[in-house]
Amino acid sequence: MAGRRGGGGGCCPPMDLFRSEPMQLVQVIIPMESAHLTVSYLGDLGLLQFKDLNADKSPFQRTYAAQIKKCGEMARKLRFFKEQMSKAGLAPSFKSTTRDDINVDDLEIKLGELEAELVEINANGEKLQRAYSEMVEYKLVLQKVGEFFHSAQSSATAQHREIESQHAGEESIDTPLLRDQEMANDASKQMKLGFLCGLVPREKSMAFERILFRATRGNVFLKQAQVEEPVIDPASGEKVEKNVFLIFYSGERAKNKILKICEAFGANRYPFNEDMGKQAQMISEVMGRLSELKTTIDAGLAHRGNLLQTIGDRYEQWSRLVRKEKAVYHTLNMLSLDVTKKCLVAEGWCPVFASKQIQDALQRAASDSNAQVGAIFQVLHTKELPPTYFRTNKFTSAFQEIVDAYGVARYQEANPGVFTIVTFPFLFAVMFGDWGHGICLLLATLVYIFKEKKLSGQKLGDITEMTFGGRYVILMMALFSIYTGLIYNEFFSVPFELFGLSAYACRDLSCRDATTVGLIKVRDTYPFGVDPVWHGSRSELPFLNSLKMKMSILLGVAQMNLGIILSFFNAKFFGNCVNIWFQFIPQLIFLNSLFGYLSLLIIVKWSTGSQVDLYHIMIYMFLSPTDDLGENELFPGQKTVQQVLLLLALVSVPWMLLPKPFLLKKQHEERHQGNSYVPLETTDNSFQLDTNHDAHGDHEEFEFSEVFVHQLIHTIEFVLGAVSNTASYLRLWALSLAHSELSSVFYEKVLLLAWGFNNVIILIVGIIIFIFATVGVLLVMETLSAFLHALRLHWVEFQNKFYEGDGYKFYPFSFALASDEDDF
Repeated sequence: MAGRRGGGGGCCPPMDLFRSEPMQLVQVIIPMESAHLTVSYLGDLGLLQFKDLNADKSPFQRTYAAQIKKCGEMARKLRFFKEQMSKAGLAPSFKSTTRDDINVDDLEIKLGELEAELVEINANGEKLQRAYSEMVEYKLVLQKVGEFFHSAQSSATAQHREIESQHAGEESIDTPLLRDQEMANDASKQMKLGFLCGLVPREKSMAFERILFRATRGNVFLKQAQVEEPVIDPASGEKVEKNVFLIFYSGERAKNKILKICEAFGANRYPFNEDMGKQAQMISEVMGRLSELKTTIDAGLAHRGNLLQTIGDRYEQWSRLVRKEKAVYHTLNMLSLDVTKKCLVAEGWCPVFASKQIQDALQRAASDSNAQVGAIFQVLHTKELPPTYFRTNKFTSAFQEIVDAYGVARYQEANPGVFTIVTFPFLFAVMFGDWGHGICLLLATLVYIFKEKKLSGQKLGDITEMTFGGRYVILMMALFSIYTGLIYNEFFSVPFELFGLSAYACRDLSCRDATTVGLIKVRDTYPFGVDPVWHGSRSELPFLNSLKMKMSILLGVAQMNLGIILSFFNAKFFGNCVNIWFQFIPQLIFLNSLFGYLSLLIIVKWSTGSQVDLYHIMIYMFLSPTDDLGENELFPGQKTVQQVLLLLALVSVPWMLLPKPFLLKKQHEERHQGNSYVPLETTDNSFQLDTNHDAHGDHEEFEFSEVFVHQLIHTIEFVLGAVSNTASYLRLWALSLAHSELSSVFYEKVLLLAWGFNNVIILIVGIIIFIFATVGVLLVMETLSAFLHALRLHWVEFQNKFYEGDGYKFYPFSFALASDEDDF
């Protein structure tokens, strides 16, 4: 296996994913005059993870706090521009036609000027829009109230003429003697009535009317008229349905009450003149004013749109520059000043292979900034655990994310991601085996793969983005599902004779006894997968149950053995002989003495066609190891073999438990007999000692009781886990059976049932139900279920045999990894 990445010689190329990249702690001493450019070039390179050397300082006490504040202010202005563009329906241009090499100081001035101009335009536009909305409301008031006064005046004139005509006739004895005086008195009363008009929101009109009536004790006359179209409210700027109101009152006290009520209800009041001539003049003036405001508003919107379009063309370039500057100054704040205050000292982790690239970037920065002194790059030796860094591509990254979701690999321990690429989709396919469903998954995934360039640049929804990120995982799952579906011989639960004719045939032409007496073998065994004749036969379920259950045990034991073998490579890589002799060997013996032996019995039974009961063999191997096997004997000497294996399994338990704590105590005492420095060449071993001996520091006390209890727990966990984990792999059988039976039910009880009615409408309905059931249940829910179960088998049953998963990721300072949300 690819242990240490040395040289590049040997028969096999190094496996980049099997071990994380060798890392080193480096120190870079940068002159002040080239610090900004140096950090910028290192951000472009993206291979150095800086350590915060000013962790004890608050953000305001750091050297470049003012510059970060300035970048934050520029970011705020850019956010303001983006909000304004969004409101205007414009989108920032991702392909800028102008490439200006603008300075940050010049950009700050430019953004300030643009913000001031845009704020002024917005303020003027709001004032104009408010004035325009008021004019629109005023026009409506003039129209509606004018109509009321006109109709009232016409009615009053008609009544007056009627009274005069009656007065000109013969006066009877019933004519009031004081009529003239009463009319004079009524006229004098009418002269004292005042009125107010305006608009009130329609939803408040009823409450408005009730409050007016109560406040004035009914001494008002209110007239309302609905406005057909919603109008823009001058105060809120939103469209509101309103009513025009006209209130007649008497006295100043009533007027004050009405004014307060209007203010409380948000009713806008407007002046109105009773003179018909002045009304026409006011309407003419309002219409002219509306035309002028409309022209001015349109001109302002055009100017604002042009300004926002200009900003949008350069928005991405400016935002990229501001994000870059902010990231550079954040990183510079992590560096410490030397005593002369002329240099900045940086420390960080980088892969060993990146040393030359980093040094080239440092030299280029010193040259471009015309610095008199170049930056100094040196490697520091430390016992601190380095970060974990795997070089992945778009295919392997999703599989690595599956492993990292459980825990990031410890530095240079064996990475299960290499094997997950194959084992994860394969175990999924064992549970999902149907080559028809596999083809559906494949087609759906190919859409994502063919459109990956287009989709990778778009902002997708949560579920879509997650599915798109795992497109290559789903591709492998689909391919393996087609493979296992061909083995199970199921296409939407329908078998096909793809690889030849069935090996079995009916006893006679009528096939009457095919489901009772059975079939006879007439040809050679079906060449690939399950013989199609098994489907629908009376022994289908017992046969497939037996096959899938035994296959699940074989796959489970094989994967657990792989995990134990990987623990050997971990121990060998870190030079930990204790783990090899007192963890790897007894674990391998214990697992294979019991379940490895069971797997061997399964294979022998399949090979010989024997009818022995494996349950009986395994149970009595523990209960009565000295009894004869009788008819359950598969091979000569089986009883002796079982006794030896049982003895080895019993011996391996104290072998795991007892020696390791005492040996660790002895190693600790030898290591701390003298306080001497560890040689630089044993840096790798220092990582191993820190991580494998449960010691949190070389000078901490060795707690033997704690180590012994830990080892006891580990031993009990493995012994019990060997049983429970093997049983856990039976989920492969259970989910495969469930998937097959569900598919069969949908096919027989929906599709075939609809076909049997000989009715086109019922057939169409049946096909639609079958499609929705297949997609919703089998292609979505069953896919998710099998995915989660495969995930559990890898995280718990496989990775707990060797994987520590307590490392931390390598997060280099990189402009490419910075996102808008993080920096803005």
